[in-house]
Amino acid sequence: MRAIAKQTAAAGVELIEAPVPQPTSHQVLIKVKATSICGTDVHIYNWDAWAQSRVKPPMIFGHEFSGEVVEIGKQVEDIKVGDHVAIETHIPCQHCFQCHTGQMHICKNLQIVGVDRPGCFAEYIAVPEICCVKQDKTLPWEMASILEPLGNAVYTVSEGQVSGKTVAIFGDGPIGIFAVALCKVYGASKIIVCGMQPYRLDLARSFAPDHVLNVSEVKAQDAIFDVTSGNGVDVVLEMSGSPVAIKDGFAVLKRGGTFVAFGIPSKPVELNFANDLIFKAATVKSINGRKMFSTWHEMQNLILSKRLDVSCVVTHQMPLEKINDAMALLNSKEIQVGKIVLKP
Repeated sequence: MRAIAKQTAAAGVELIEAPVPQPTSHQVLIKVKATSICGTDVHIYNWDAWAQSRVKPPMIFGHEFSGEVVEIGKQVEDIKVGDHVAIETHIPCQHCFQCHTGQMHICKNLQIVGVDRPGCFAEYIAVPEICCVKQDKTLPWEMASILEPLGNAVYTVSEGQVSGKTVAIFGDGPIGIFAVALCKVYGASKIIVCGMQPYRLDLARSFAPDHVLNVSEVKAQDAIFDVTSGNGVDVVLEMSGSPVAIKDGFAVLKRGGTFVAFGIPSKPVELNFANDLIFKAATVKSINGRKMFSTWHEMQNLILSKRLDVSCVVTHQMPLEKINDAMALLNSKEIQVGKIVLKP
């Protein structure tokens, strides 16, 4: 099969011919129909410090995808050949304390597809049955391929309990944009989006937030206090991992408010623990992946009911072999794409 692999410990990737994986007794073999590019994939492609510390070449990477089941292992019970599936890319051990107490998404021995084991930038991939989430066959492949990152946003917004509340979203990447759509669905009273990429802020405008702030042109704290009559916001959804955004987020959070942290900083971040947390009586919730599998059910209900449509965020579709072109777009100083989907 054709696959995209990180063959050496250096920037870039190679298009290779690789053996089609053989599923074990509890695995299924999936023909990949669509795979989308995540920020993690960009880190691996660029071979930055994080990638160097985590990924061990040679390895096929990529982790957001959808496909059709073409073969099942002998002990697979629920998934059938011909099923359309999207994949929960966090693979739990099913034996640790977290797995036994309803917290598989933070399994002590967690492995991630395309990071710790071979990924989906290929024509076929074998994954454990437990990670397969059946999809309605009317759902387009490209939409099914973005359910994994969309699930991050569903989990984040759900934990924020945003109904009837003022919300500030920091980050204009695809997951931050998804969060705008979800805050609308869940009935936030005021939605403020903060980012730095004009193209992506325009995508966020597709979901009619109340205020869109380009923080390269305005000071986030001043602008948010201005549009909230000096009160700040009830909920902060931090989707960027930027130390500046984290600082701004705590600054504009009301006393008694909720700060939901999803973005991952590249290095430790300093907080004023007394003023930002204790004296504000702030609630801080951290998000890792998606709850297995309540987030998936919540997300599917929203999509099938047609209350949620984020198809406009998928702005580009390309053949798998055009990955270098896709990465060039995502590495641009001024990004002119939303979510990029590759088709093997």
